[in-house]
Amino acid sequence: MSMLVKIGKKGKRVVKKLIAPAEKHSLSYTRRIERVKTRRRICAMTFDDGPMDLPAAPDRFGGKSLTDVLLDALAEFEAKGTFDVVGDTSENYPDKAGKVGSASWGGIRFDHYPDIHKDEKGGAAHNDRLIRRMLEEGHQITSHGYRHIIFGKKPFVYGGRVYLGSMDKAVEDLQRLDRLMLDQYGYQLTMHRPPHYVDRMQDGFTSYDVCDKMGYQYLAASFDGAGWLPSTLSDPEAALQAEVNAMVEPMRKALEKDPDFFCGQIIFQKDGYNMGKRTPVAYGLRKQLELLRAYGYQVVTAAALLAESPFADLGREDPLFEKLCALQRERAIVYSDNCLRLDAPMTQGELAMLLSPKEETLQRRWREIRRTGKRQAPYWGAMDWCAEQGLLPRDAKPDAPVTALPEALFAPTQGFNRREVYRAYKGR
Repeated sequence: MSMLVKIGKKGKRVVKKLIAPAEKHSLSYTRRIERVKTRRRICAMTFDDGPMDLPAAPDRFGGKSLTDVLLDALAEFEAKGTFDVVGDTSENYPDKAGKVGSASWGGIRFDHYPDIHKDEKGGAAHNDRLIRRMLEEGHQITSHGYRHIIFGKKPFVYGGRVYLGSMDKAVEDLQRLDRLMLDQYGYQLTMHRPPHYVDRMQDGFTSYDVCDKMGYQYLAASFDGAGWLPSTLSDPEAALQAEVNAMVEPMRKALEKDPDFFCGQIIFQKDGYNMGKRTPVAYGLRKQLELLRAYGYQVVTAAALLAESPFADLGREDPLFEKLCALQRERAIVYSDNCLRLDAPMTQGELAMLLSPKEETLQRRWREIRRTGKRQAPYWGAMDWCAEQGLLPRDAKPDAPVTALPEALFAPTQGFNRREVYRAYKGR
């Protein structure tokens, strides 16, 4: 099945290139955080779907829960993890398990963590001790949704899955986990990874809108730790060893080729069973951490990576770094893929995003989506506000280049690329 999944993913990418235009990134308050720009040997590891209070499979840790095994390994190497937790999947019934080795092994209509009919052994709602241990040991907790229900249709792999389908339902689901963490632990979630990375919903909104509403950043990853994919070998022990090797060898080869390869990267892992109902992460994680330590890496939280640099293409050595760090907290100046692209010409739509207040920008666009039931151009709300304020003409085109700037808001510039415009911006 792992080979089928890999072939399927490659096939999907080919089809998208053939029948769909290349993805056009736009400025966004929510950015997909996969890695950051840094010269330091620091990286992050994320662990999806937990916490899990069932033992590793196979169990060679005396019945200790998988999440405890992972936390023990992280503690041994003085590493800090980012645990992308679910709330509770016990409401996801009626349902039945699919075939082990298939994507639906944990449920035909829903996901069930850590396993179908064992929901009470997984999720933050059932695992107070594990959540408290994560927090006490300095790990970060992020949101993977309360019930781990996909936001929209995903016909290729999960055609039979129930999906939320609307921004309101997705926000309601995320708010349940947000409130649980805040009320029970005084912990504010700041990042979210949509279940199975499904972004588009049927009401015209996307997961980026959901994150905007919640005040989250979109947590992604740049390197697949591979512990979630099962081996095709029939012998269980050989399959486990193959899965552990699949976690370790790509990392080893990457480091041998470029010792700085993992600088600023986010590595994906899973706090749960893979599709073969094994947990190679229980055995491969230590090997990965050993490799990283041998090359001088420190494993930090995703939040610590963002504190090092919030951008994928700009680091601390740039003279504009501090100004842009402050500006991005209030304005949408970074593209949805977390790049600044400072050498690119500034467009009218991008200028509008710099000038328009966040709440006005979001609310105007959201109202238009609700009114029409259709997706709207990403800069619609900002351009509407700027036209109303007389900062841009009503007939301004979002892709048209900027040729002049409001003198009251900008110092003189040497040109109109994005670096010069941001350098000259005085603020409002």
